[in-house]
Amino acid sequence: MIKTVKVEDSVGLKLAHDITEIRPGEFKGPAFRQGHTVCDEDVCRLQRLGKNQLYVIDLEEDEIHENEAAAILAGALAGEGITWENNPREGKIDLYAADNGLLKVDVPALTAFNLVDEVMCATLRNHLPVKKGEKVAATRAIPLIMKRAAIERAAAISSQNGGVLSVKLLRQAQVGLIITGNEVYHGLIEDRFAPILAGKVEALGSQVTAVEFLPDDAEAIARTIRRHLSQGCDFLLLSGGMSVDPDDVTRHAIRQSGATEIYYGSAVLPGAMFLVAYLGEVPLLGVPACALHHPVTVLDLVLPRILAGEHIGKKELALLGHGGLCRDCPECSYPHCPFGKGI
Repeated sequence: MIKTVKVEDSVGLKLAHDITEIRPGEFKGPAFRQGHTVCDEDVCRLQRLGKNQLYVIDLEEDEIHENEAAAILAGALAGEGITWENNPREGKIDLYAADNGLLKVDVPALTAFNLVDEVMCATLRNHLPVKKGEKVAATRAIPLIMKRAAIERAAAISSQNGGVLSVKLLRQAQVGLIITGNEVYHGLIEDRFAPILAGKVEALGSQVTAVEFLPDDAEAIARTIRRHLSQGCDFLLLSGGMSVDPDDVTRHAIRQSGATEIYYGSAVLPGAMFLVAYLGEVPLLGVPACALHHPVTVLDLVLPRILAGEHIGKKELALLGHGGLCRDCPECSYPHCPFGKGI
């Protein structure tokens, strides 16, 4: 039950909720926090904030305050690798990445959660690499007072599979690079693939332990794949030779090397001629030439997911199509752009 009290008669009362102050372009936040005891000097400020009356709350047994509700929701939403503090502001709690890693969002569970009346949760997109301490979601109970049953229902939905949100650690792979192409191998052009691929690998915490340059010779490429694996590489990136030209043999060499699971083609531009294969448990990625000319391609969408332990197959490559069209902006702002956000 909520009762109203005139501001001028509220001295000595404890505030039932945060009082928000907005100064356009300068500040938005609580001017007074829940539980603050109103004193004489507060009255004028509250009136300037447009508060002519305050509320006194007497909760029924089946009711819950927004701050208690927010804490229950945050605890249910947070899975492995997610942290939060029970310090709601204006009925809202933020959730953060506890480690560097890949954000995982159970999208169907999030949708079911948001279908419950009077609760909400907004998140960053699924499969986004995040840094420790980065805000990844926020939740709140929308009204000041609501029925406890609705909060319990939303919490039950969230916690069914260990939480809606989690951050998966990226493994530190030992990566081998195989750069193919007669032009580079014979020194006709300078290679630019190796530094680009190495930069992407190292930015995600893995290490390049072998680099080899080879001509367009399927048998030589296949032998080198097997040798890199025998020398301890547990992840291979191969560049060049991924198109449909007769002398582009890299994908055929991957099959020759013994790979039994090969998926050629992704629903992403740039990156349609991308290849994912597995030789036993070792992933092999065939990177098309677009990675030389575009700062972000399908590789940037797939690489962190594989390092987080996901198995990428035909279905996963097909699902990349929603949001998989790069807008080729003059200045790339990825990941602060639509690219990849449909996945």
